[in-house]
Amino acid sequence: MIIDIHGHYTTAPAQLGVWRDLQIAFADGKGDAPDPAALSISDDEIRETIESNQLRLMDERGSDLTVFSPRASFMAHHIGDFEVSQVWARICNDLCARVSALFPDRFIMGAMLPQSPGVDPVTTVAELTRAVEELGAVTVNLNPDPSGGLWTAPPLTDRSWYPVYEKLVEYELPAMIHVSTSCKPQFHTTGDHYLGADTTAFMQLLKGDLFTDFPDLKFVIPHGGGAVPYHWGRFRGLAMALGKPELEEHLLGNVFFDTCVYHQPGIDLLTSVIPTDNILFASEMIGAVRDIDPRTGHYFDDTKRYVDAASGLNDTERAQVFEGNARRVYPRLNRALTARGL
Repeated sequence: MIIDIHGHYTTAPAQLGVWRDLQIAFADGKGDAPDPAALSISDDEIRETIESNQLRLMDERGSDLTVFSPRASFMAHHIGDFEVSQVWARICNDLCARVSALFPDRFIMGAMLPQSPGVDPVTTVAELTRAVEELGAVTVNLNPDPSGGLWTAPPLTDRSWYPVYEKLVEYELPAMIHVSTSCKPQFHTTGDHYLGADTTAFMQLLKGDLFTDFPDLKFVIPHGGGAVPYHWGRFRGLAMALGKPELEEHLLGNVFFDTCVYHQPGIDLLTSVIPTDNILFASEMIGAVRDIDPRTGHYFDDTKRYVDAASGLNDTERAQVFEGNARRVYPRLNRALTARGL
């Protein structure tokens, strides 16, 4: 199978955005809070947005299954208070669950959490529990910077995150470390903000000893790990300077990288530096980069082409990247597939 572990509902029906605009206005003190029940999206509208977009591209590119979560840039945890984030997360998670229910052979749900700046992360556990037990989530997106570029949250190694990690381990749920919209004009949301956050998250983990306390906790750092593979020697050297073990021992039993890297040299670097066991196929299609590369004539985010062409992978390793690693790192996904005889 070709399992894409990084997809977002970037093509959701327009009324979702209209409802969110009303909620943002409310958070800014303009008007009343919109009623979630007033948001009406039919199954046919969901089918149309998926069939003409993600599903069409999956079929064209030869991808079988996508782990599908709410649009990352729409999480915008810095807007409003915890109640605003809680209502918004519930709406977005329910919508992704409906996609998975309508296309059970092609999509499986990932969830967002109702994070809010300055609010104890334990408050997200209730929605995490609901997403798993009621909606069938196989992963969650965890935002290390709910302030939207201000970086006011404690590092991922801080004990305030531990109740979330305890629940992730209990449910055998990996978390994708994924920031959302930047509220600072100095940062482009899907450019330096995303990639800088990926790098920052890795360095936070390198400086700490989180996995001593949580040996079964698993994190996926998206977008190829930001600067991490390119500067692997720097991070190895910093680990030595900080008195940490080699990175393979210190982090790679728990930290994984996806293939949302949008050119062949980038994938070649990723697959030559990072062990194959730690690389999971992903595209984040119809996401940050949606155009056709004029140099190749193919979409930038058609990452399967790059993995197929990666000279550093043999057929066995390529199968690990496309399927085996996802089934190992995402146990609930593996059990769902096994139950279908796959």
